[in-house]
Amino acid sequence: MLKKRLAVLPLALAAVFGAHAATTTRYLIVSEIADKQIGQQTVEHLDDGLTKVTFGFKNNGRGPDLVEQFRVGADGTMTEYTVKGNSTFGGVVDEQFSRKGDLAQWKSTSEQGEKKISGPAAYLPLNSSFEVSSVAIAALAKAPDGKLALLPSGTLSQRVLDSVEITSGSGQKQTVQLVAQTGIGLSPAFYWATSGDKPRLFGVVMPGFGSMLEEGWQGATPELARRQKIAEQQMLTDAAARLQHPLTGLTVIRNARIFDSEKATVGAASDIYVLRGRITSVQPAGSPAREVDNEIDAAGRIALPGLFDLHGHVDRWSGALNMAAGVTSVRDMGNDNKQLQAMLDETAAGKLLAPQVVPAGFLEGESPYSANNGFVIKDLQGAKNAVDWYAERGYPQLKIYNSFPKAILKETVAYAHSRGMRVSGHIPAGLRAQEALDAGYDEIQHINQVLLNFLVKPDTETRNLNRFVLPSEKVADLDFNSRPVKDFVSYLAKKQISIDPTLSAFAFLKQRDGDMNEAYEAVASHVPPDVARGFKVGPMKIEGDAQFRRYSKSYAKMVQFVGIMYKAGVPIVAGTDDIPGFVLHSELALLVKAGLTPAQALQVATRNGARYTGTTHERGSIAAGKLADIVLVDGDPTKNIEDVRKVSAVLTRGYLIYPQEIDAMLGVAPFVSDAPAVRRGAAVAATFGGGNDGARARIDASAHRHD
Repeated sequence: MLKKRLAVLPLALAAVFGAHAATTTRYLIVSEIADKQIGQQTVEHLDDGLTKVTFGFKNNGRGPDLVEQFRVGADGTMTEYTVKGNSTFGGVVDEQFSRKGDLAQWKSTSEQGEKKISGPAAYLPLNSSFEVSSVAIAALAKAPDGKLALLPSGTLSQRVLDSVEITSGSGQKQTVQLVAQTGIGLSPAFYWATSGDKPRLFGVVMPGFGSMLEEGWQGATPELARRQKIAEQQMLTDAAARLQHPLTGLTVIRNARIFDSEKATVGAASDIYVLRGRITSVQPAGSPAREVDNEIDAAGRIALPGLFDLHGHVDRWSGALNMAAGVTSVRDMGNDNKQLQAMLDETAAGKLLAPQVVPAGFLEGESPYSANNGFVIKDLQGAKNAVDWYAERGYPQLKIYNSFPKAILKETVAYAHSRGMRVSGHIPAGLRAQEALDAGYDEIQHINQVLLNFLVKPDTETRNLNRFVLPSEKVADLDFNSRPVKDFVSYLAKKQISIDPTLSAFAFLKQRDGDMNEAYEAVASHVPPDVARGFKVGPMKIEGDAQFRRYSKSYAKMVQFVGIMYKAGVPIVAGTDDIPGFVLHSELALLVKAGLTPAQALQVATRNGARYTGTTHERGSIAAGKLADIVLVDGDPTKNIEDVRKVSAVLTRGYLIYPQEIDAMLGVAPFVSDAPAVRRGAAVAATFGGGNDGARARIDASAHRHD
């Protein structure tokens, strides 16, 4: 998810000033892990009312570079705006907006439009600096109801959560306030703003990634981060209490057709008994009734074992998207260690709506291209210390990244193996995939990292955008029937090296501006309009029809190659590295496109998920003694993989979760029209829902509707 986090980062928002003496404000973007500056934003307010902004940062060998200028009208919103530059993955950014009277017009590389509107309205650029948010902060502060119309569509809301006095490095003091904005994206955005009647952006704290604060005030970051976490956690705790409905006592799910993840088949209707989050018995439907406290009528729906996303980067808001999609387990493939440990504790305590997380320890080397996650090390002893830290905290896997020193790779892998950990990752720069496998890798992340094996030389730089551009340019001409390719596939199969292709995450390689990203096509009509707009922004720089055809052919062959590996016996796992939940379903659809049957794709997301996280003793299938991670779906995804999106109810960790309720919170149009009924036994009539009136009302209404 780091990629997505960086992609969303530039949707931001600057101070509202009238005509006065020119001023310049500089913000520093600082990495939390590396504790160093990785970018900056410079804002010039000219004396003629024009604001100019330069914005850019680099992390993990990539990042945006933007130049903006805009003017603000009397109502506090922008009347004209332009931005030029490059997006995170090198795509061309060229966007403009103007409003004259009641007519607003906009144009970018992916869209253009106009709209008549009266009253204040804030234009939302597709790529921007954080200064655009500052304009919105000030305009929203003026709004009587704390709401502001958005252009092209939508409504932005803002509320103040906290305020605190801080001190700069030079001893200057000021009071700043934490505001939460909703209406953009699928989770709230948090900003620190100045106080007073003309607030503006002071800074942004992004836990686990870094911060952007006015220069000279970086010392305030820890306190702002601490207070922001408290405020954010209260919002999340409230959501968890509202959306997780405890199942107290013995529960039976009647008339469910269970997907057998070992055989990849659907059986006859069954009754599944659940107690304290575990399956106690599975009986044929219609078996003699037993005394139960809760009864859920699946009404012939298919019951899937909880789905696995084996390439996530979890944050505190991604859990809702995963739960709504039936994803009950996520392998986290790289995170801020402190943040992840806190999230694991919060999930265990029921304070966070989240899947069960299987953590992979992230290990990177120092370089100008470093991804600042997990541990960034210099030498073998540092690598061993990091492995020890992860092993002592129960991490079953280690993930090695692009800048890891190749000279110590084999020894590091061996040491991780000695601590009982699997090892996977990107291929360190200067090596081919085969060499990483020879050093002991058990798994490779991403289809591009696999195919770069045939495209790189020892001096090829793969820590920058080359790792995307080279496969896009050259896979089109790669002969899959050649001896080197066939030998490599045979090696993968013989050694049972698992492959995490994340095909959905790489659909952007063939996406032009204005075209819908294939991975998002099935959900575009369900998500909020501002999110759907972003689905048509091409991240890559693709110039001309010839290049588009070549990139499209290369991507199609990447999909084909996954099918070739699967048929050869290479273990495939399903991961996203993209928008949680939604994109796992898209990944399964792409596996079907690669040649798997829908049932085999579901097997990859269930049985293989458990197998390659070491959790087969409790997950991956629906059987007595295992965790009650159960997903009820409408339709039949073993015949039409798109039916996997029709999740009507999820059971996990002893809770019942309704995707429709999560969809309503996120502004998502639901994928199903109804949910299975729940009848309550007399033994829990007074306690079901843990005192949650909303939960009781939902369940009572559901039971009444189906009686």
